[in-house]
Amino acid sequence: MSVSAPAPALSKLELYFRLVRLDKPIGTVLLLWPTLSALWLASGGVPAWHLLVIFCLGTLLMRSAGCAINDYADQDFDRHVKRTADRPITSGRISGKEAVAIAAGLSIVAFLLILPLNALVKQLSVAAVIIAGTYPYFKRFFAIPQAYLGIAFGFGIPMAFAAVQDTVPGWAWLLLLGNVFWAVAYDTEYAMVDRDDDLKIGIKTSAITFGRWDVTIIMLCYLVHLAILLAAGTYVGLGIWFHAGLAVAAGCVVYHWFLIRGRERAPCFAAFRHNNYLGAAVFAGIALDYALR
Repeated sequence: MSVSAPAPALSKLELYFRLVRLDKPIGTVLLLWPTLSALWLASGGVPAWHLLVIFCLGTLLMRSAGCAINDYADQDFDRHVKRTADRPITSGRISGKEAVAIAAGLSIVAFLLILPLNALVKQLSVAAVIIAGTYPYFKRFFAIPQAYLGIAFGFGIPMAFAAVQDTVPGWAWLLLLGNVFWAVAYDTEYAMVDRDDDLKIGIKTSAITFGRWDVTIIMLCYLVHLAILLAAGTYVGLGIWFHAGLAVAAGCVVYHWFLIRGRERAPCFAAFRHNNYLGAAVFAGIALDYALR
């Protein structure tokens, strides 16, 4: 009778790789699409290359730092959730001090990236770090922590406008609000996967707060997000390609409804991941509209 060989032990580098979710890029792209859209809108479709590099790298670094802090804060909860029980800190293969050191190091590198930019960007970056660092603790007491996550995941929007225009116009803050509604939608889909476990351990999530209205509220959040994007695009005079991008994004929303209406774990997680295409459609519509004028 043959015995299967045990899985090989992961090296420290591989564990750090998993800690900061470099093996799961969905979180990074959900941060990146609204940031890129803001860069294009702020610059009239012609963002400077150095800003593209800074914001793309900064997005990756800050998302990675946020994951490390999140796992440090949630280590006592994660061991009770099937999906997260094997994370590097929870499983004891990385210490909490290591995770905090990694998060701090990544945040410092991200700050070094924006040193050539104006003072307003630096001021906003401080707020961004505070929001990212405190988000994991909101799940202890805030009924809809996904709204706070939406601020964290959308803070590249005002920073992009600040970098290009040295100011943040009112409609850029409206775009941030739209991103909050988008984040509530997609992260509620994500939270629906862990709802049973979260109820047992006392974590607050929108999936629990919304209860039987979860699917309806998710659809309403998507609708508000798209409506705000439509208003912003109309305000700056975007045309047919932008509207085509929004139409594709709306099609994604309909597809998500079909996935989540049964509230089953795997389809809900698939809907969450599919938001990559929704964000890409919005950005592609904006970029094409400027490029093809």
